[in-house]
Amino acid sequence: MASGWAPDGAVQDQIDDTVTDGVLRARAMIPAGEAATHCEECDEEIPEARRRALPGVRTCIACQSARDSRPASFGINRRGSKDSQLK
Repeated sequence: MASGWAPDGAVQDQIDDTVTDGVLRARAMIPAGEAATHCEECDEEIPEARRRALPGVRTCIACQSARDSRPASFGINRRGSKDSQLK
């Protein structure tokens, strides 16, 4: 049930858009193309098995683990409150 001027299904539309954005962001991060033979960050050799398993890979396992552990920020605010948009 919508409230105010929001049409019916507006909340579900926001949820769907958030999920779609997350999927597109994840797909954009998937490596593509020819894999590198050496890590872009530490210059260690990337094992052949990793290069076969992940086409387009650019980092070794240690550097990729470090990248994955960094906090991510996305910056999309779909909340309706004006106060939440000021933060």
